[in-house]
Amino acid sequence: LVKGIDEFITKDTEECRVSGMYERPLNIIEGPLMSGMNTVGDLFGAGKMFLPQVIKSARVMKKAVAHLIPFMEEEKRLAALENPDAEADESSHAGVMVLATVKGDVHDIGKNIVAVVLGCNNFKVIDLGVMVPYDKILDAAVEHKADMIGLSGLITPSLDEMVTVAKKMEERNIKLPLLIGGATTSKMHTAVKLTPQYSGPIIYVLDASRSVPVCQSLMDKENVGDFVQDIKDQYTELREEFYTNLEDRKYLTLEEARKKACVLDFTLPENTPYTPNFIGTKVIDDFEFDDIEKAIDWNPFFQTWQLRGRYPNRGYPKIFNDETVGEEAKKLFDDAQKMLAQFKEKKSLKLVAILGIYPANSEGDDILVYKDDERTEVSHTFYTLRQQAEKESDDPYMALSDFIAPASSGVKDYLGMFACSSGFGLEDVIEECRANHDDYGIIMAEALADRLAESIAEILHQRVRKDLWGYASDESLSLDDLLKVKYHGIRPAPGYPSQPDHTEKLAMWDIMQVEAKTNVKLTESLAMLPAASVSGLYFGGKGSQYFSVGKICKDQLSDYAVRKKMDIKECEKWLSHSLNYEP
Repeated sequence: LVKGIDEFITKDTEECRVSGMYERPLNIIEGPLMSGMNTVGDLFGAGKMFLPQVIKSARVMKKAVAHLIPFMEEEKRLAALENPDAEADESSHAGVMVLATVKGDVHDIGKNIVAVVLGCNNFKVIDLGVMVPYDKILDAAVEHKADMIGLSGLITPSLDEMVTVAKKMEERNIKLPLLIGGATTSKMHTAVKLTPQYSGPIIYVLDASRSVPVCQSLMDKENVGDFVQDIKDQYTELREEFYTNLEDRKYLTLEEARKKACVLDFTLPENTPYTPNFIGTKVIDDFEFDDIEKAIDWNPFFQTWQLRGRYPNRGYPKIFNDETVGEEAKKLFDDAQKMLAQFKEKKSLKLVAILGIYPANSEGDDILVYKDDERTEVSHTFYTLRQQAEKESDDPYMALSDFIAPASSGVKDYLGMFACSSGFGLEDVIEECRANHDDYGIIMAEALADRLAESIAEILHQRVRKDLWGYASDESLSLDDLLKVKYHGIRPAPGYPSQPDHTEKLAMWDIMQVEAKTNVKLTESLAMLPAASVSGLYFGGKGSQYFSVGKICKDQLSDYAVRKKMDIKECEKWLSHSLNYEP
């Protein structure tokens, strides 16, 4: 079990059961199996064992328990016949956690890892899955007599859903510790937005390995009061620091920021828009698996598994030389190669993309997309946000619309967009792993599907630059240079720093008919489904660049809401993490 070898575990468990050394199957779980998992937990906590090994150990444990369950059920049945009034004998746990990805969000790799790691440390985890509404979470906490609740989310609207869960816990007087984790969550967000809503303990957990000591501290009856108070004090300090910084930060009015916009001369040869070879919408589903696999960026893959090399062995492939994690990283990589080979052989995943390139011009901070190149009728408008936080340099205050030629210039420009997915078929792979009690396989499959989706986005963008749009037909970049973004043009995504508003995806889905043509859907929080999907806009100009909008002021929010014909409160909800004021 400690070595994570599952080949013989069923035979070994059966040998244990019939050996006469253990009176009941439960004694095997609470004896040698838990003893092994405790060793795994201790080694992981001490940094002597790494996440992939822990998850392999958990796979061994699950297979052993799965073998014993029928015998335990039979034992329960016979005991109930003999004594119908007896209380069911439950094995002891270190604690019970209800775990969920919040409503509107579909990402669950991090949550799955937390569930496995806590399970290895004798916590009972009630995993409710993804897109879980608050009432289901709270009902499950009551039903299972939970000791704590864990919430996960990847996209920014999930942060607001977490606030809703905290408020509802307060309303229902469920004063359980609430643990917060996921890509967009942070200690600062937890301190500023969540703790004022809930009088119980709220704790931000950075990653799966931190979840264990936090949960153990919360179950330590003697010291839990001090532990919770210490975190409350930390969060109070963070909150005060946040509001102090907010007051100190200076902003330009929207009018002033617009006067200092990034002004490109689109009549200059280097800025003249290239007329695309293709205009319209196109579905691409004939990707060569080998091409997509070759373009994988492996660095985020190792980060998912919490394997990080130290300088000079940071990043792939240098990580294999790292004396601490190198050997484990290589094993993980080899396992990934085996699974990718299976994906290819069985055609397990469908790789699909849709892209559109359309006539467009800017008008102020908006980008107008035209029905055709006559440019007389606007079919859709993309609304952009402009930087307002004061800069110490003479740098311009940018919005994405700056990178598209203004309608008044008479210059014909274009805007591209795309959505792609490698998630169709993933559920079947996961179900097969689940049937084999293989958490390692589940997390591996999800992590690889995510990488393949990003890889499709990279290959598709290259095809657009060199062929479909064609503005960089002579581009010849190595994979390394591709991943370092050494090409012309950008592909910013709604919900990310250059345009933090997820609702801009709705125009993309409408103009390209994404759902009808590819079946990639948007949830109510505008996460993409399947989860292993990527989308964004294409800007082809040499002057286009990535930037972060940062915080915006009330004058811009009001202006933006009017332009979008959106209720101000609704607008504030979607952009709550980009506002420099409390709505």
